[in-house]
Amino acid sequence: MQEFLTAAQSFPAVLFSAALVVVIAFWLLVLAGAADHHSFDADLDTDLAGIGGVPVTVSVSLMVAVGWFSALTGSVLLHRGDTTGTVRAALAFGILVGALLVAWAVVRLLVHHFRRFFADQPPPSRQDFLGRVCTIRTGSVGTDFGQAEVAASDGSTAIVQVRQLAPADVTLSAGSPGLLYAYDAVGEFFWVSPYDRALDPGPPPPLPRTNRRTPPRRTA
Repeated sequence: MQEFLTAAQSFPAVLFSAALVVVIAFWLLVLAGAADHHSFDADLDTDLAGIGGVPVTVSVSLMVAVGWFSALTGSVLLHRGDTTGTVRAALAFGILVGALLVAWAVVRLLVHHFRRFFADQPPPSRQDFLGRVCTIRTGSVGTDFGQAEVAASDGSTAIVQVRQLAPADVTLSAGSPGLLYAYDAVGEFFWVSPYDRALDPGPPPPLPRTNRRTPPRRTA
């Protein structure tokens, strides 16, 4: 046990030990709901390293874990040797480089096999609600106030701020359907217009299937 602790607190394993503590603390925050595992996807591009296609936090966490184990193993073997001085420092640096290469190779192999389980979809945006039909939830909608409920493509619902241009031909009240046709990024609200469900033609009907049989060819 003492040998393990000594190796974990010495160079180069101590670098990975500190990173491993950060990784464990981050995933504890994710489990507690205080952080999101997609937090750094927009800040780091892992495609150049060949480990893209999964959340950055997943690939980096795996690299830290594999690198820590590799560096710890090398540090234990180094402490059991009799080398000192410059040779020992050179071997420790070589262990650091080797641990990084092993971690990168292992994570790249794992990502290649498990990449298909992570759908490459853009993060949800308020722009996804444009063109959707909503239901007004406030008594009225004006140029400065109004709320509506709209359903997302995954079936979930959200309450959004809506505004209606004045003068309005039709007054929107609670329960009225409306169409979200524009989004104001500065005011963080949607422009809404009255919507008549009776005028919605709906999706086009499916084309009828034709089962044509090829007549048999006559033989002489």
